[in-house]
Amino acid sequence: MILLVVFSSTGASAIAGQQQSWAGRFDRPQPGFAPTSTTLREAQPDKVGLDPAPILDAERFLSNWTRDDPVTGHPHFSGAVGLLVHDGAIVDRYAVGGAVRYADAAGTELPPDRQVPMRDDTIFDLASITKLFTSIAVMQLVEEGSADLDAPVARYLPEFAAEGKQDVTLRQLLTHTSGLDADPVPPLWQGYPDIPARRQAVLHSALKNSPGSTYLYSDINLMTLGFLIEHLTGKTLDQVVREKITTPLGMADTGFNPPATKLDRIAATEDEASPPRGMLRGQVHDENAWALGGVAGHAGIFSTAGDLALLSQAILNGGAYRGARILCPETVQQMISDNNTAHPGQAHGLGFELDQMFYMGGLSSPATAGHTGFTGTSLVIDFRSRSIAVLLTNRVHPTRAWGSINLAREKWSTALARALAVRPVRGADAWFSTIGDDSTATLTTRSLNPHGPLTVRFAAFVETEASDPLVVEMNTGGDWRPLPVRALGPGAPEGAVTELSGHGHRAWWNVTVEVPAATQVILRWRYRTDSRYTGRGLCVDGVRVTSYNALLVDSERDPSSLSAIAWTLRSR
Repeated sequence: MILLVVFSSTGASAIAGQQQSWAGRFDRPQPGFAPTSTTLREAQPDKVGLDPAPILDAERFLSNWTRDDPVTGHPHFSGAVGLLVHDGAIVDRYAVGGAVRYADAAGTELPPDRQVPMRDDTIFDLASITKLFTSIAVMQLVEEGSADLDAPVARYLPEFAAEGKQDVTLRQLLTHTSGLDADPVPPLWQGYPDIPARRQAVLHSALKNSPGSTYLYSDINLMTLGFLIEHLTGKTLDQVVREKITTPLGMADTGFNPPATKLDRIAATEDEASPPRGMLRGQVHDENAWALGGVAGHAGIFSTAGDLALLSQAILNGGAYRGARILCPETVQQMISDNNTAHPGQAHGLGFELDQMFYMGGLSSPATAGHTGFTGTSLVIDFRSRSIAVLLTNRVHPTRAWGSINLAREKWSTALARALAVRPVRGADAWFSTIGDDSTATLTTRSLNPHGPLTVRFAAFVETEASDPLVVEMNTGGDWRPLPVRALGPGAPEGAVTELSGHGHRAWWNVTVEVPAATQVILRWRYRTDSRYTGRGLCVDGVRVTSYNALLVDSERDPSSLSAIAWTLRSR
């Protein structure tokens, strides 16, 4: 039987109207996947309801990080390419710094005529973002019935059973709960004469923990899955990725071992002394992937920001893009659902990392998926706002010793979160705070003289980590002390609490505070952050303080009734 569904023009207009009502909004999280008809297009941020200011601030941040730091004498990274997408609209492409800048690991700059600037289409070594491609290829085999997620890996690769690994499953490899160590010891390029011996070394790796007992991020997991794909398909991993993922999606600049014809567009990575490979450009940075011929399940793919946007939009669309389907929606849902609830703080789907604020920033939520790469790459897919943040840097050029770029990753994702609107629930504006790390913001009433107990009501939009709370406090002439509050709304804490924090719910809460009687009292809302991560920030709106029938504070009628430090009144 064929079921034919016909949408009338009136129905199509209604759907378009519904999409318009949430587009550009952070406070209207969307369920499910984007329509499969969603395709990428170019648009200015303000044309799709976004505030350009946070994006411009993030661009300036990236630009500053390509300049020499006065303390270290070198930049955080040579160059970067960033891309931001919301609801299919590419709202920002930004390239800054150098794709090739240095002559050696000491940081000796090349003459200007030998340097190569970053471009929108610069090709990067993705490092561990390769793991997503391998994971998709595995799930394609599961869809086809060629593999079972909960079957022992040894069913397909009997040699893998060595060293007590006979019960390790495909799911455990995908979620990094297999019990395998992080990397092969010794590295594959040391002590093994050829690729067959190195593959055998991977399959014969010993367990460090009992399977399922511990989360330990492991390259060996995805190396093994790469071998499994090759065994079940009879093709090399690069062939499978090309035929089943990149070609259907039109990812023309994505693949292992890029051809020499594209060398002029490839960003350099490290000047490597061990093994002694020199300045790397167009050759995989990861030593173990290099030892396997540049094609491995854990690392080795090169790509552009634009190509990664194509892959990400296909995932947002439930596995399809422009008529090409690489996964069924049910499979995508499996891949972005937390399989590691037994390991708090290590949320992980099948291949995809979930809810990791250190690089997802203000976009992080239980429904946000992505991955990073050691070379300085990151990919964030936010299903609730149907947004994508890609940041590609060559942070290991000319050396990995120049340090972490996680703050840049966080800033780039948070910029998109803050560009999306949170609309006030009372009146035209609300108090908004986006203080940085290790800071405090306060909203304080004047001294109040109630005739009895007070009732405080306000709305709060809380998108912070657990250690960055909003606290309502009172002062009756001595020290400030916190008050118990009750919040109602999606994701709100149950019962009375003294701190409001959390992220991912993206909903306004209605908050009530009962204040004991005092002849004189000052109230304040205090938002404090710890030394790392801040999320999107906080909003407070519609503050009303009453004592019996007397209205003592009404922030909508009189915003000056609250004294603000590090809070601003904003309409979004």
